[in-house]
Amino acid sequence: MGDRDRSGSVELSRAYVALLRGINVGGRNKLLMRELAAMFEDAGCEDVRTYIQSGNVVFRADSTLADRLSARVTDAIAASLGYRIPVITRTAADVARVVEGNPFLVAGADPTKLHVGFLAETPDPASVARLDPNRSPPDAFEVRGDEVYLHFPAGVARSKLDNAYFDRTLNTVCTIRNWRTVCKLHEMASGD
Repeated sequence: MGDRDRSGSVELSRAYVALLRGINVGGRNKLLMRELAAMFEDAGCEDVRTYIQSGNVVFRADSTLADRLSARVTDAIAASLGYRIPVITRTAADVARVVEGNPFLVAGADPTKLHVGFLAETPDPASVARLDPNRSPPDAFEVRGDEVYLHFPAGVARSKLDNAYFDRTLNTVCTIRNWRTVCKLHEMASGD
């Protein structure tokens, strides 16, 4: 059975965003977007669309399917291509919340210097406290729930705030997207 919307009617499917980590980066873990879209369709998703070559998928599904989807797509990629890729999903509402709540944007930062790290699980407070705010000056970050908002004033290329650091310190999986991509995924998922 689908989720209930605010009016109480049953919604058979909702919009979601899937974020894959580590595909088509530096010539490694190649995966064509049409093949990726087909994996989502084979899993039962509808209205599947991809954005750029780095593993961003917008789709519609009921919540039961969406809850199982990360593991199913990871397994499908492993069976087809021989490597395991983390898949992190968010609802369209989650992505809207991320876009509306970026603390660095609110503070007036240049949007081209902003990124968001999407976490597979919400880290515990003790793990968040272990993050070093001086690890990579002048870079800054703020953890809010299961996202890490990032500001890279000098650019992302030399930052020490990367997936491996957040994975290790927060004991979860992180995949980072630039602000432009986050906003585009929000637009696609909200139907704008």
